[in-house]
Amino acid sequence: MKANQQTLQDYGIAILRIALGVMFLAHGLLKVLVFTLPGTAGFFESVGFPGFAAYIVAPAEILAGVALIVGFRTRLVAAATIPLLIGALSVHAGNGWVFSSANGGWEYPAYLVVAAIAQALLGSGALAVERLGAGSPVARPHGA
Repeated sequence: MKANQQTLQDYGIAILRIALGVMFLAHGLLKVLVFTLPGTAGFFESVGFPGFAAYIVAPAEILAGVALIVGFRTRLVAAATIPLLIGALSVHAGNGWVFSSANGGWEYPAYLVVAAIAQALLGSGALAVERLGAGSPVARPHGA
């Protein structure tokens, strides 16, 4: 692959990584700052999950979001988010496909599962802290 194509590919991967990270950070902060952890725990219980899981999921989403945004342990973090996303998918599975359906359909959580799998396979892309010392933001192969 030509160097310019590799650079463009690395930046494309980074865009996916950062967008996924922003989504996780936003959803984690929403659970803490808007719904509150007790409120999130109540919601979890109402959909069949143990309430205490809210106290694990919200910080996990926040930490995963930050790690993805900065590009720290991208493959591991993206893979670790897949069970969280499958849990979200299971909550929305009975609501129909379109996410604008009442209580949200499952298209958005399904897309996020696919995005997390892709990120875990692709690695960090450009502008990742795990690439510091490589000489340039895209000096190492995109999967590194």
